[in-house]
Amino acid sequence: MSNLKPVKMLLRRNNFTRTNSTTRTLLRRFSSDSSLVDSPLPSQSPEEEPKSKKPNWVVANELLSQLQTNEEDWNHQQLQRLVSSIKPSSRLVQVIRRLGNIAKALKFLELVQKTDPSLSNSISSQAYHTIFNIASCESNSLDKLSEVLSKSKAQNVSLSVDSACLLIRRFGRFGRIHESIRAFNDVAAGIKDTHLCNTLLDVLLRGDRIKDARELFDEMCESNSNFPPNDSTGSIVFSALLKRDFPGRVLSGGEVIELVSKLGEHHVFPNSMQLTKLITKLCRNGYTNQAWEVLHGLMRVNCPVEAASCNTLLAGLGRDLDLKRMNLLLAEMKEMEIKPNVVTFGILIHHLCKMHRVDEALQVLERMTVVGDKEGFSVEPDLITFNTIVFGLCKMGRQEEGLAMLERMKSQPGCAPNTVTYNSLIDGFSKAGELDKSIELFCKMKEEGVSPNEITLNILVDGMCKHGRISSALEFFNAMKKEGLKGNAITYTAFISAFCNVNNINKALELFNEMIGSRCAPDAKVYYALISGLCQARRMDDACSVAEKIKNAGFRLDAVGYNILINGLCKSMKLDKVNELLKEMEGAGVQPDEVTYNTLISTFSKSGHLSGAHQVMKHMTSNGIVPTVVTYGALIHGHCTAGDLDEAMKIFREMGTNSKVLPNTVIYNILIQSHCEKDNVESAISLMDEMQEKGVIPSIITYNTMFNGLRERNWLDKAFQLMDDMTKQACNPDYITMEVLTEWLSAVGETERLRRFLQGEEVACSL
Repeated sequence: MSNLKPVKMLLRRNNFTRTNSTTRTLLRRFSSDSSLVDSPLPSQSPEEEPKSKKPNWVVANELLSQLQTNEEDWNHQQLQRLVSSIKPSSRLVQVIRRLGNIAKALKFLELVQKTDPSLSNSISSQAYHTIFNIASCESNSLDKLSEVLSKSKAQNVSLSVDSACLLIRRFGRFGRIHESIRAFNDVAAGIKDTHLCNTLLDVLLRGDRIKDARELFDEMCESNSNFPPNDSTGSIVFSALLKRDFPGRVLSGGEVIELVSKLGEHHVFPNSMQLTKLITKLCRNGYTNQAWEVLHGLMRVNCPVEAASCNTLLAGLGRDLDLKRMNLLLAEMKEMEIKPNVVTFGILIHHLCKMHRVDEALQVLERMTVVGDKEGFSVEPDLITFNTIVFGLCKMGRQEEGLAMLERMKSQPGCAPNTVTYNSLIDGFSKAGELDKSIELFCKMKEEGVSPNEITLNILVDGMCKHGRISSALEFFNAMKKEGLKGNAITYTAFISAFCNVNNINKALELFNEMIGSRCAPDAKVYYALISGLCQARRMDDACSVAEKIKNAGFRLDAVGYNILINGLCKSMKLDKVNELLKEMEGAGVQPDEVTYNTLISTFSKSGHLSGAHQVMKHMTSNGIVPTVVTYGALIHGHCTAGDLDEAMKIFREMGTNSKVLPNTVIYNILIQSHCEKDNVESAISLMDEMQEKGVIPSIITYNTMFNGLRERNWLDKAFQLMDDMTKQACNPDYITMEVLTEWLSAVGETERLRRFLQGEEVACSL
């Protein structure tokens, strides 16, 4: 039995060795530095150590045990002896790590440096990396890291890449970017690598240090760079581009193109999602040209581009109405074997329809399904594609073709017409005045099991109301309510506007109360429609009452609402109430706009209170609102009505000199009529010549006014000239023209010229 003891001892030792080997592997898995393992692992088995020498792990444990005492109790001679006996030297770094205390770690490192300077040189960089790790876990770690960094520099210990990365990230996280840059610069140029540059680049971009980031990025991209960009660089740059509000704030569109191009030259490409998001962002910021350059720049360096990125650019080009480049991009996709999908064609068809180019949209639809042809793509259209085509046809008034497309949809798998399809057709026929056809389609959709929605209801109600079938609309609405379609604010707005327009204010109020009772929340449009109707009916007390209900409901009257009320009160000449409303506007922080001022100026001018009108205009300009042609027109009309033609002409001349507001046909008509009424026909003719020189087109009112004035003077030659001008400008005579000319020309024996005028022939030349 005694002979078995050595064997048992050997087995136990081998088992110990295997166990510690497993522990070593496990600890390495969880350690950032495989050389800094906590356990005192022997470099060789106890049997292999000379009997006269203690194992390294035993010496390391003795050393650690002494170091963990108070620093005042350290036996420096014994510590130096233990340090000298430890092999390999990397085990000293492990001891430092296990101390877990910066002050002791630095003091112990100082002791090592005194004990053996050559040993110190071999472990200093690793030791400081370990101390940086300890410092980063302590409270007020930033100050501790700065202190340790200063000590390492004082001892001329070069930062390792790992240490610099730790410092850069830690300082950067707390916004101390300048210290991150300092740590980067402290690394020897010969050992800087891409990982280190990426770490600083990420910190710089997160800290909005765009200029510094650009300089570092440009250095990385140089042809002879020792740290060229890699996929991690690309991920950092693309993430930053997608998070920032460029262009304009930090990067221009051109700079974005340059960044992407430089990465592409190093075969660093965005993935499909990043590229799609980047192009989307550029297009939404109005930089479609830059988006085009980014995509095509990547195509030139063989970046794998997918349909999703092209689709995003197509949508941006569509918003810019750039059909030429949309077609070019589609052709390039085919050439580069980037297979377009149904979304690609959906975008193209959608924007063609928006541009009213429905025939071209139909051509695209046919090209989608062609197989084996150079122009074909073999992509099956989906329901959205067909609905877009139907919508486009109906908007162009081609409802019958839309109906034919509906039948085609029924034969296409997965494209059965839905509510959107029928709504487009019902709306198209309704706007064309074919209400019976709209109702027929409504019945058909229900028969086919397609449920109408509130949009369907609103289309039919609005169509009936606008075409004078208000009773039918109300009957239809009541029937739909029984089927569960209650209607919304749009429905009631259509009814209220329609009943107000036919002066049935009581019914409009009834529907308004019904709306509130049915818990259908009214919006501002409903209130304004009702207020406008009440103002037209001169029921200003009711209009003001509804305005109060708006406030009680939590709405705040805006300039539009106040203008409706002010206009109604002005027409009713309730100027005291107008003044109250203006004070209320001021108190509510709502500034009067040009409509407000023009309404007041027009009211004062029509009532002959011209000084008040001019006073309002002064107030208007002092508040920074520029008078418009309507403003000047109201003043000119007021002075002409008051018989003060000289003042009217003075204001008219000021328009073109001081205000730079060009007079329109209405103003010329007012002045020409006033001159003719004062038998000042020469001035009227001069004004008409002037308006034609300035490109202001005379209206039938202009010609009728002149014919009346010329008849008083019996100036036939000028009348014949004006008749020819009317023919050239395709200005058709109305009953007033015919009444004046028939009576005048018949009396002077010029009926033949009248006949030729009616036939569109020249009359000024002699017969």
